[in-house]
Amino acid sequence: MSFRLTLAQALAGTQRRPLAGMWVCSGSPLVAEICAGAGLDWLLIDMEHSPNGLESVLAQLQAAAAYPVTPVVRVPVNGTVVLKQVLDLGAQTVLVPMVSSAQEAQAAVEAVRYPPRGRRGVGSALARSARWNRTEGYLTQADEHVALIVQIETAAGVQAAGEIAAVDGVDAVFVGPSDLAASMGVLGQQSHPDVVAAVRQTFEAVRAAEKPVGVNAFDPQVAKGYADDGAEFILVGADVALLARGSEALAATWVPEVERAERSSY
Repeated sequence: MSFRLTLAQALAGTQRRPLAGMWVCSGSPLVAEICAGAGLDWLLIDMEHSPNGLESVLAQLQAAAAYPVTPVVRVPVNGTVVLKQVLDLGAQTVLVPMVSSAQEAQAAVEAVRYPPRGRRGVGSALARSARWNRTEGYLTQADEHVALIVQIETAAGVQAAGEIAAVDGVDAVFVGPSDLAASMGVLGQQSHPDVVAAVRQTFEAVRAAEKPVGVNAFDPQVAKGYADDGAEFILVGADVALLARGSEALAATWVPEVERAERSSY
């Protein structure tokens, strides 16, 4: 099932809960496979803040393919080259970070569409995306195989959220409270009342444009609150964070000198 279809179901009311996902940041195909089999709806393979290149992304897409989970790849930058390469690897849903205007959203749309609608380079005969030309009609039907999510994570993006969501070709909008908090002058305070208010403001603007909206929220109570506010897909954890916190708990249990520390951020 494609991410676009599940989001369409959410909008239609047939999806009764937000789609729950987690970050896959380790760069390890083995870890990606473990996470893929966990029962979550989607995984975010991150290239922006993780040690992931094209080869490791490919291996993780291959590892996840055996499981009923939707992989999403976040590219490091809103650029035609990297988006072309990630799509050719076979990613069907991509997340573009730091989109703060309708113009930037339009640039992302053009990067993931073939001409005449966009500027995606044509190399399907050489690529996993079209299964090396084994997918009949891929070039003419490519738009059906690609979903684009843009990420709003600045104060300027919040103000332009309605215009961003309204861009034809943007399938969904994802809100990033971490960079949003930094943009608003409260670095590391994703749950600051002003940040939460800005996230909710973005929700309202995106839903008014009749597009699905999602958010990053590791704190279960914060995530539940955003779900109640209308978030239709939520990232609720990360592989590296789970390993970090779990190993710390193990050490605190078995090594008397180690104390559990409260973390102020993700």
